[in-house]
Amino acid sequence: MNGSLTRGWVFGLALCLVPAAVVGQSGFRIQPIAATVVVSQGELHGIIRDEHGAPLRGAVVSASVLGSSSVFALSDGDGRYAFRNLPPGAYLVRAVLQGYASPKARRVDVPPGTKQVWEISLNRIAESGAPVILAAGVGGVDGPGETGTASSERPDDTEVEWRIRHQKRGVLKDAYTAVIDRRADSTEEAPAMLRDLYGAPSRFVSLFDGVNGQINLLTTTSFERPQDLFEAGAGAPRPIAYVSIVAPLPTGDWAVRGSMTEGDISSWNLAGSFTRNRTTSPHRYQVGLSYATQRYQGGNVEALAAMRDGSRNVGEIYVDDSWSIAPRLTIGLGGRYASYDYLADRYLLGGRLSLGYQIAPSDPLRLRVTAVHRELAPGAEEFVAPSTGLWLPPERTFSPVSRSAELRPEKVDVVEISGERPVGGDVFVALRAFRQQVSDQMVTLFGDTGPDGVPAVGHYRVASAGDFENYGWGVAVSKHLLAATEASFEYTMTDTQRRGVSADRFLLRRFAPGVLRRDEQVHDLTASVNSRLAPTATRFVVVYKLNNAYAEAHERDAQPGARFDVQVNQEMPFLDFTGAKWEMLVAVRNLFRSDVYDGSVYDELLVVRPPKRVTGGVTVRF
Repeated sequence: MNGSLTRGWVFGLALCLVPAAVVGQSGFRIQPIAATVVVSQGELHGIIRDEHGAPLRGAVVSASVLGSSSVFALSDGDGRYAFRNLPPGAYLVRAVLQGYASPKARRVDVPPGTKQVWEISLNRIAESGAPVILAAGVGGVDGPGETGTASSERPDDTEVEWRIRHQKRGVLKDAYTAVIDRRADSTEEAPAMLRDLYGAPSRFVSLFDGVNGQINLLTTTSFERPQDLFEAGAGAPRPIAYVSIVAPLPTGDWAVRGSMTEGDISSWNLAGSFTRNRTTSPHRYQVGLSYATQRYQGGNVEALAAMRDGSRNVGEIYVDDSWSIAPRLTIGLGGRYASYDYLADRYLLGGRLSLGYQIAPSDPLRLRVTAVHRELAPGAEEFVAPSTGLWLPPERTFSPVSRSAELRPEKVDVVEISGERPVGGDVFVALRAFRQQVSDQMVTLFGDTGPDGVPAVGHYRVASAGDFENYGWGVAVSKHLLAATEASFEYTMTDTQRRGVSADRFLLRRFAPGVLRRDEQVHDLTASVNSRLAPTATRFVVVYKLNNAYAEAHERDAQPGARFDVQVNQEMPFLDFTGAKWEMLVAVRNLFRSDVYDGSVYDELLVVRPPKRVTGGVTVRF
């Protein structure tokens, strides 16, 4: 370890142990460092009680956005309800239960990345009184004593109340509220079948309103230069269909998602998971599995030779567990088991162990120690779903740099110490020091780097750069600049030491000598901005990554020094009458890998000439 590395360790550990008196106190939520910004969603939860404080089961709770659709939840046996993954903003919250008078809808602000608590009290209607029944989130009678017909306009209506009663509803919601949106002075009886339906609202709402999902109809293509899009040899745009369905339950969420594409590379993937995320439980976990397949019917000789039976198949099972064994002590466990049928040793394992501790009850400073073992197969980025960003099916083919070479997985062991805390209320600072041991560091080669010298943006070659040992430290700062804008900056310095030579060094020395590394110092600066422009209902995420060690095939090639990822979502509120939220999406990026935090520092740096990928289309959330 050289002198600069020693100074880095001392600097990192000193910042981790900054006393609480130096910085202001805050309720800012502790989060781990991330190399990219994830869209900050919010949560809203609470308890439904009666006038005596007892919890109520089966109440229908609605959270509505003005001029948009509503989401619904049911209270469980403890009276608890929860809305997860809510876009930040203002919501009108209301609850309804047969036999109880519902209060007026109240505005609740859900800031990004927070959990809001809102308790609702319902008063039982006297047996002799006329039943006053309200549809959750769609207006009607606001309480006993108010008169009028369902279509009348009251002179004391506020704009908010008027919009609640007149917002668009889906077909299923209209069928439900046709029964329950009746006034106290109405003498018409509902049909028996509809009365039975309303008498058990949980059966209806749990089947339809509790389920939410997303459908993406996208088109994607890759290019090296913008003019390549207009050349005959450019890759043709490929259609992609993506579907995600989430069924929330009182104890957690069931989720299923899948995508598929057709063409010379036809592929699909499917994943399912269960996430136990009750806020009252100290034990949370996620269990899931995924399966992906890729079939190639094109004319690339290397791809055909590498895919002997014409297809590749990948399956994975994983579990992630977080357990708060004490008020300030948390243990995290995780494991992965994957099968890649194109590897000689097809079974790969991975695991994670972490220990987090809050220094004092009054001090938000939190320390964490993490140990990770990761085995990454060549081409895994084509089959394994990313934790952030778009989820696309396998869209490229790959082969070893030599036809006689075997595909070998990269193995990484990481030990990390980190400290996290808010500073000044809206500024969050995190520091880390880490050590990595890497075997068979992966190299990814695009373009005309290879034995045949044939460029192909839809195909790449993989090789090994040898074994490395990496030591480093990093600091990240994030801040909410505006109500709906979050920016973060992360700087990382790493000293790398080569511990073993590459088995592919002779071919790499000839075709891509820029990837063969010795001991060096790597500096990385990543800036991320995540924002929503309220006047135009536009959301965008920008990631810009500067680094002094990006590899090129030859020394004569210009060093780019930077890579980017830009995604823009434009809402289409004029389509909200369908009961769903429609958005146009455009994304451009030349970052090749999305998940780089648990991997080697060289995973992205040794990707040579990554093409730019353009993705566009329509997303529908329901």
